[in-house]
Amino acid sequence: MNFLNIDLKKIIFFLIVIALPLLSINMEQKQTETIWFDEPIQLMASSVQSVFDGFSRGVRETASLYLNLIGIKKDNTDLRHQNSELITRLESMNELRLENDRLRGLLNFKQSTKMELVAAQVVGRDLVPDHSTLTINKGTDHGLKNGQAVITLKGVLGYIFRPTTTTAHVMLLSDRYAVVDGIVQRTRAHGIVEGRGAGGCSLKYIERTEDVKEGDLVVTGGLDNIFPKGFPIAVVESVESKTVSVSLKVELKPIVDPAKVEEVFIVTNAQLVDLESQVAQQQTEPSAAEEK
Repeated sequence: MNFLNIDLKKIIFFLIVIALPLLSINMEQKQTETIWFDEPIQLMASSVQSVFDGFSRGVRETASLYLNLIGIKKDNTDLRHQNSELITRLESMNELRLENDRLRGLLNFKQSTKMELVAAQVVGRDLVPDHSTLTINKGTDHGLKNGQAVITLKGVLGYIFRPTTTTAHVMLLSDRYAVVDGIVQRTRAHGIVEGRGAGGCSLKYIERTEDVKEGDLVVTGGLDNIFPKGFPIAVVESVESKTVSVSLKVELKPIVDPAKVEEVFIVTNAQLVDLESQVAQQQTEPSAAEEK
């Protein structure tokens, strides 16, 4: 009967004490076990995370590259502006240097000659096909008169006509109304230089027996009392001997290109100087000094 009198509470307590370790072991086993779909989910999550990380890195790199490109473009624009400014300054300096060289040459020429010269600048060009003229910025207020010679460092340009108080027109050698006394420097054949338009001129009244060749230099003869004798006028372009004419047909190309002229000299003194005699004198003076 004592068996029937077993304490139920003690039995339950005993069972609980035994069951707790078993429950703990079971829970540890369940925590260490993996479910069958856990690995694919983790792989998918890892792939998504990797793609997102790569995308975000690409966005950051693209944004950084874009910002760098904007900076490079701005720097490139600034460099272009600086380059253009430097080129403009260089061209201005070159133009000033060329102008100084021209003015220095004009000054030296004016100081080395006995002619009385007035320097002037070209301010206009005649666009009428029938006439070949230039306009200069000097006129009667500066001592200019109709018919005065206009020259450059290279040679004859033309002569003054219709001067005003502050400006004057220059009739070029190529104008069909222009006439200048000329001599072939090599053979001393004498003729008249007449304009024929289109930038050219002709040497008229040269006898057929005269020796005139292509490339000969034609200089001023000095008989017109306008130009100094021996000043370059033009170069012979062609020579044609016509059987029905007593004179040669000589076509000339002016020494001075009017399209490139910026500064000129006007001869204002009445007593003109023989340039050839000046050159001859300069050549004889050194030889005389050497003999001494």
